[in-house]
Amino acid sequence: MMKPRSFDPIRFASLVLSRLTALRGQPELLRSLLCGVLLIIGFVGDWALRLPGSVVLVMYLASYIAGGWDLVRTGLPVALRGRFDVDFLMIVAATGAAVLNEWAEGALLLFLFSFGHALEHFAMERARNAIHALGTIAPRSARIRRFGAEREVPVEELVVGDIAIVRNGERVAIDGKIIEGTSSLDQSPITGESVPVEKRPGDAVFAGSINGDRSLVVEVTRLAQDTTMARVIKMVEEAQAQKSPTQRFTDRFERVFVPTVLVTVTVAAILPPLSGWLTWEVSILRALSTLVAASPCALALATPSAVLAGIGQAARNGVLIKGGAHLESLGSFRALAMDKTGTITRGRPEVTDVVSVAGVTEDELLRIAAAVEVNSSHPLALAVVRRAEMNHLGSLPRAGELQSVQGRGVTARVDDSIVRIGNLAMFQESGIEVPITISDAYQQFGAEGKPTMIIGKDQDVLGVIGVADELRPEVPAVLRELKEIGIHALILLTGDNARVAKLIAAQAGLTEVRADLLPEDKVTQIKALLQEHGQVAMLGDGVNDAPALAHATVGIAMGAGGTAVALETADVALMGDTLEKLPFAVALSRASRSIILQNVWISLGVIAVLVPFTLFGIASMGWAVLFHEGSTLVVVANALRLLRFHR
Repeated sequence: MMKPRSFDPIRFASLVLSRLTALRGQPELLRSLLCGVLLIIGFVGDWALRLPGSVVLVMYLASYIAGGWDLVRTGLPVALRGRFDVDFLMIVAATGAAVLNEWAEGALLLFLFSFGHALEHFAMERARNAIHALGTIAPRSARIRRFGAEREVPVEELVVGDIAIVRNGERVAIDGKIIEGTSSLDQSPITGESVPVEKRPGDAVFAGSINGDRSLVVEVTRLAQDTTMARVIKMVEEAQAQKSPTQRFTDRFERVFVPTVLVTVTVAAILPPLSGWLTWEVSILRALSTLVAASPCALALATPSAVLAGIGQAARNGVLIKGGAHLESLGSFRALAMDKTGTITRGRPEVTDVVSVAGVTEDELLRIAAAVEVNSSHPLALAVVRRAEMNHLGSLPRAGELQSVQGRGVTARVDDSIVRIGNLAMFQESGIEVPITISDAYQQFGAEGKPTMIIGKDQDVLGVIGVADELRPEVPAVLRELKEIGIHALILLTGDNARVAKLIAAQAGLTEVRADLLPEDKVTQIKALLQEHGQVAMLGDGVNDAPALAHATVGIAMGAGGTAVALETADVALMGDTLEKLPFAVALSRASRSIILQNVWISLGVIAVLVPFTLFGIASMGWAVLFHEGSTLVVVANALRLLRFHR
C-alpha cells in the first residue's frame, strides 16, 4: 500500500502559480487569486498543519502584498493629496487588522476587495467592449481603382475622391457616395435599421455596412478618421467621461461621507476603551469592521456602470447618446417638439398626384414634363424626373433650352412643340383654356398645401401634377407609441405656412402646431414650452434647428440626413433615417434611470444595515467584507442587464 503524501505548502504554491500563468493578460485578477491562494495556505498551515509561526506569517505577508498591491498603488497617492477614497479605507482596515495580529481577517479583506475590484473591472470592460466592438466592424483596407488598375490599400491612405470597389457580400470600408451600381445594404451596425436598405447612384454609404448581392462603385467622401463609424466611437468614448446628475450627487456625497467615516471610526476606536466599555483590541477591531462596512464602493459604481452599459446598448442599436446627463434626461421629458422638413417628412418633394386630360395617359404626361424638367435643378423639377425614372419610362424626348417665365413657370421646345409647365396664371395670360377637371384638381391640390404645376403643349393643356414633401411612413406609429408611454404633448415647430403644417400634423397625429417660425422663433417657442411643461425634448435635423436643439432639455437629431452636423449639434442622434428608434431610446433611458436608483438604494441600504451591526459587534469583519463586496458585484451585475435591453 502506498503511503499517502503529506501536504507540502511550498509544492502546492508552486503548482498553483504554474496554473495562474495562464492569466498573464489579467494581472489584477492574477494578483487577487494569488492573494487568496496564499491566504488559504497560511490559514490551513496554521490551524490544520501546525506549521511554524514564521512560515504562516510569511504566507500572510505575501498574501497582503499580492492583495494590497493595486490598492496601495492607487490609494496612497490620492490620500497624500488630501483626498481619502475607498481604497485608502481598505488599506487602513487591513493595516489595523495586522497590528492587532488578525492577519487572516486582514488578508481575507484584501482578497475579497481585490477580487471584487478585478471582477468589477472585468464587467465594466465587457460594457466597454460592446462599444469598441463597433471599431472592428469596418475593414482596415479597401479595394480602389487608380490609374486604370485595382489595388488594395489601407483605409488610412484613402483620400477624398478615390474610387472604391465594393463587391457583393463585402463590408464597406469607407464613407462615400455610390456612382455606379444598385444594391441593398445592411446598415444595422451604424443606423440600427433592422432590414437592408436599397441604394442607388447618388446615395450615401457608411463604413461598416454590408453590401448585398451586387457590386458597387463608390466615391470616397470622408477620410478614415472622419467616417460616421469613427465619429460614433469617438463621441461614445467622450460620453463615458460625462457624468449624470445622479453620479455628480454620489461624487459630492462621497467627498463628505468618507472623511465623516474616518472621524467616526477614530472616535469609535478610542472612546470605548477610554470609558472602560471595551478593551482596546475589541474596540479597534469593531472600528475597522465599521470602516469596511461604511466604505461606499458600491455607491461609487452605482451610476457609472449603468451609464456605461446604457450608452453602449444605445450605440449598438443606432442611437448615439452623448453623456450620462442626456441618458437620464431622455426618459424624463414631458413634451416633444419637432421640426417638419427632414424630420417627420422625407425632406424632399415627391410627386403625389398626376391628373391628365382624356386621351393622355399618366406616363405620357410625365414623359413630356420630365423631358423639360431634366434640364432644371429646382427641387420640384427633380421630383418630376425621379417619378419618371420610377415609372421606367425609358429615354425621354430631347428638349430645347429651358426658358424661365418670372413668377409663372418654365417653357421649352420638345419635338417642334412648345411645352409649358407652370401655374394657372401662366396659361390664362397665354390665352389657353384650362379644362374644368384640371382647374378643379389645381385648386384642390393648392388647398392641400401642395405645390402644383399645369403641363401644356402648344395650345392644349395635358394635365396637372401635385408635389409634396410626404410624411415619413413610420411617424404616426412612432407618435402613438410615445403617447402610450406618457408623452402626450407633441408639438410641431415649423417655418412652413400654417395650412401645410396643420395638414401634416393631422396625418401624423400631433397635438399642436406652431407655424411660420424662423430659427430664433423656435427658440422662443422652446422657452415657452419649458415654462409650460418643465422638461422638453426637441427633435430636428441638426442644421437650422441647432439653436432650438441647444435650448431644449434634450436635443435629438436625425442622423442620416446630415450625420456630421447631427453628431456635433444634438445631445442624442438617431443614426438611421427613421424615427422608429426614438421610443426605444426613451424606454432605454427610463430603464437606465430605474437601475441607477435601484443601485443607489442597494448601496446605501447595505451601508445603513452593516454600520450599526459592525459598530456594536453583531457582525465581524469577515461578514462586513462579504456583504460589502457582494453589494458591489450586485450593483455592477444589475447595471449590465442594460446590455440585453430590448423594447
